[in-house]
Amino acid sequence: MCGRYVSPGQAAIERAWHIGRHNQAPFERRFNVFPTATIPLLRLADEGDVLELVTGRWGLVPHWWKQAKLPALTHNARMEAAAGKPMWRDAWRHARCLIPAEGWYEWQAVERIDPVTGEVKPVKQPYYFHRADGRLLGFAGLMSRWTNPGTGAQLISCAVLSTAAQGELAKVHDRAPVALPEAVHAAWLDRQLDDPARVQAIADTHAGPEEFEFRKVGPLVNDTRRDGPELIEPLESRA
Repeated sequence: MCGRYVSPGQAAIERAWHIGRHNQAPFERRFNVFPTATIPLLRLADEGDVLELVTGRWGLVPHWWKQAKLPALTHNARMEAAAGKPMWRDAWRHARCLIPAEGWYEWQAVERIDPVTGEVKPVKQPYYFHRADGRLLGFAGLMSRWTNPGTGAQLISCAVLSTAAQGELAKVHDRAPVALPEAVHAAWLDRQLDDPARVQAIADTHAGPEEFEFRKVGPLVNDTRRDGPELIEPLESRA
């Protein structure tokens, strides 16, 4: 978790979080966002504590990273370990963000009979998860600003917090993204908050399984080159 998700278009994010437009080349809705992609995220501006929408790399690069090759598999941070792990702990205390999403994908290991050979083969069935009320999600994110030691170029990057899946969600996958309720978004982004225990308390208020719905979707999402609303259509409705 969470290796793919659906990212809202810029106008939808601005409406949901009541922020004005500053980008004259708005980014589009995307149905198959994958790790290392450039994604929209919400943070507090460096001055004025104003909520701003920026873009960054999905896959955190900690500020202390010295190698030219960027770290792998840093798109998710386990909530249970984030406060103490070197990869995450500075961002946990000082650089949190929100990652807007419409929903996310998970894969369930199942067995199917090959119609040609009759063999039973293991496959992974994709599912699409979203809020039952259709509103946007705000994933709890950790953020970093890294300076490339070779070029001096700056890179904003982020990771989505994950937690143990509960209820019906756990029937598909054992992990789920931490989706924060709107009431704690401001507290999560507060740069004055640097107490790891208080940060944990906010993360613990994440949405429960009863707030989500999920359905089987087709295998199109398995191909990172594919993008479009057909990726989230219910499998049963596909011809």
